[in-house]
Amino acid sequence: MDKKCICQETQRHFLNRAFERLKLKETQRELLLSSFRETRITVPVTLRHNGEDVLHTFQGYRVQYNHARGPFKGGLRFHPDVNLGEIRALAQLMTWKTALVDIPFGGAKGGVAVDPQQLNDMEREALSRRFCQKMAPIIGVHDDIPAPDIGTNPQVMAWMLDEYSKTHGFRTAIVTGKPVELGGSAGRLEATGYGVAHLAHKVAEEMSLIPAQSRVVIQGFGNVGSHAAIGLASKGYKIIALSDVNGGVMNETGISIDHALAHVAESGTLTGLSGTAPVSNIDLLELPCEILVPAALEATITCDNADAIQAGLVVEAANMPITHQADERLQQRGIVIVPDLLANVGGVLASYYEWVQNLQQFPWDRETVLSRLESRLCHTYDAVTILANERQIDLRGAAYELAIRRVDHAVRLRGF
Repeated sequence: MDKKCICQETQRHFLNRAFERLKLKETQRELLLSSFRETRITVPVTLRHNGEDVLHTFQGYRVQYNHARGPFKGGLRFHPDVNLGEIRALAQLMTWKTALVDIPFGGAKGGVAVDPQQLNDMEREALSRRFCQKMAPIIGVHDDIPAPDIGTNPQVMAWMLDEYSKTHGFRTAIVTGKPVELGGSAGRLEATGYGVAHLAHKVAEEMSLIPAQSRVVIQGFGNVGSHAAIGLASKGYKIIALSDVNGGVMNETGISIDHALAHVAESGTLTGLSGTAPVSNIDLLELPCEILVPAALEATITCDNADAIQAGLVVEAANMPITHQADERLQQRGIVIVPDLLANVGGVLASYYEWVQNLQQFPWDRETVLSRLESRLCHTYDAVTILANERQIDLRGAAYELAIRRVDHAVRLRGF
């Protein structure tokens, strides 16, 4: 079974478990498991190939999953493996995330099956604009607000903003994750990783972990992993191992994050970082440490390696990095898990704050954004913890129950 199927099975398991505990009727479950709208489009783009202009078509998708609590909200990814099933699962996950942090959004996701690395800047721009043209009838400032995801970035959002504005007037709130110069929010870039570090520190304090004596291993050194590393290092934690797609590096006495960032900026990879020894991405997960942060791919912790995990606290910076079977084994061993549904919502919150700033036409400074981010994360974590203690369940179960309960209540109030 491939990873995408494993992740969808894992998500179904966690949902069914929550549905059972909430005693939802079959009709309620069916409604919560159904997309509001699924749109599939063909995106034509002229590509330069062997010196000639050749017309290529790419499959694009936008799944608007649930909008009972507010406009659809979710990222847009460019990746060769994009398919409708994956986009549907991610749109559903966004529905629970926005409900969990109690912001007035629903859930959506979009994607184009394309390898963006194979396109030049002009071709990426054409793809972004054409996708926006075709989706224009169903997106809108109060209808559906896209954001960056895998393979997309603030520049893609800038192109989409410009394309949408050609026919609707200048609408900064139509997308989030934009460049600051076009209405993007200060603090948006680091928000997800910053939130991961903030929650990791809060839970570590409750576990009586002392930062200077706590070793941290982070799998993944992209935008989320690097900012999580920066945040944890600034709080005094000892980062002993990092990794990227090319492999990992480790130093038991600690790695300078500034040094690692400079090395990556110069060479494009962590490989060869001075003062470190190489370690594989697989072995890195099993290193002795107090805190493990999987911030890379999904399904990296499975039944095959769950018993070898030595961390006492696992913070899911990536989406669904732990399979449901592995989750059960880790729980049985007393390992505390901060689930993805809670751990990586910093980016969702920052997107909401950006949207609010755009609607008000009043920008906030970075300190205001991150302060409000911290406050909302702490409030959400406290609510999840209280429910977990009341129900005598784990944090993941409590997070799903809280989110599903809010969506279900909104659905019933609106009479869907």
